Amino acid sequence: MEYISRIEEYAIRDAIKNFPVVAVLGPRQCGKSTMVKHLVKEIPNSLYLDLERPSDLQKLKDAEWFLSHHSDKLVCLDEIQRCPDLFPIIRSLVDDGEANGRFLILGSASRDLLRQSSESLAGRIVYKRLTPFLWRELEGRCLLNDYLFMGGFPRSIMASSPKVSSEWLESFISTFLERDLLQWQGAAPSTMRRLWQMLAHSNGQTANYSRLADALSVSSVTIKNYIDLLSDTFMVTVIPPCSSNFGRRLVKAPKVYVADAGITTSLLQLHGYDDLVGSMALGSVWEQIVASNIKGHFPNAEITFYRSTNGAEVDFVVKQARSVFAVECKCTLSPILQKGFYSAIEDIQPTHSFVAAPVAEGWQMKQGIEVVPIRELIDKIGNYKQD
Repeated sequence: MEYISRIEEYAIRDAIKNFPVVAVLGPRQCGKSTMVKHLVKEIPNSLYLDLERPSDLQKLKDAEWFLSHHSDKLVCLDEIQRCPDLFPIIRSLVDDGEANGRFLILGSASRDLLRQSSESLAGRIVYKRLTPFLWRELEGRCLLNDYLFMGGFPRSIMASSPKVSSEWLESFISTFLERDLLQWQGAAPSTMRRLWQMLAHSNGQTANYSRLADALSVSSVTIKNYIDLLSDTFMVTVIPPCSSNFGRRLVKAPKVYVADAGITTSLLQLHGYDDLVGSMALGSVWEQIVASNIKGHFPNAEITFYRSTNGAEVDFVVKQARSVFAVECKCTLSPILQKGFYSAIEDIQPTHSFVAAPVAEGWQMKQGIEVVPIRELIDKIGNYKQD
């Protein structure tokens, strides 16, 4: 399979030069291992260990001895969450050497990994996140329609057909539910699957914990914990509401998106792009793709949504650097904005407003409001200069 360069590669290379430990987080199968194996080919003194491989685990039977004998190398430890006992050893070795570029660690489950690493490696580690493919990484290699249906996971979007993609996605979902969830006590795979499917049906809507709890015969606390777990493992994206300092009563519940378009279509049992277009899910899938691409390109941006109780609404409010952008998502070539959007931007007073649509080229709809494809949205947010 052809290697496709990832945008985050540049930030990771720079981090290796400037920090003793670099952690690359992201969902399983998003391409972390492939990217890191590609990166370490550029580094003569490097060592790659996969902690899900018994032969590599055996090398770490006496981890302190083994790793200390490779102190002159960049040591890559894949699936580090499988061996949390390594963190104190890594700290000790880093403190002994005081050099940058000592360890590159990869993990799929952020909650425990962040806690374990932050406790042991505070001040020694920097975190980078790899997502499934962003559109800019794929543009020219596939159609946007395929990206909408198959999502961004490499083995899905690069599959030989939509049928093969669907088979892979179902296998991925089953593996996550039946194997990966076993790491967390109290997470029932059958209940989690039903919840995940319900979230796919209500994709992008504000979370109603009580309604979900009643449907699944569990408590609201359990639902919130399950959604937190899906978020921590990168399977859903939770977008918080704007703060309430605009003089209006705002919705307080967060919006929850299934974090990949392909997983959404699989959970909804859609069998092709035509099925997606004919469903109610198309608009929310487009919103999720827009949000994922913004988060992937601008990991430090603050992304919220604005919705007041009297109908003022905008899909995303993006605070990047010193600018504030309103982003409305319309999965149509001829977007029309509702009164609620104009009311929202009167409240927010954004630096600029964008309507993200699957168009080939952007155009100015009104003063301060542009219709843009994803590519231009990312460019304009990144390069925006206020007149």
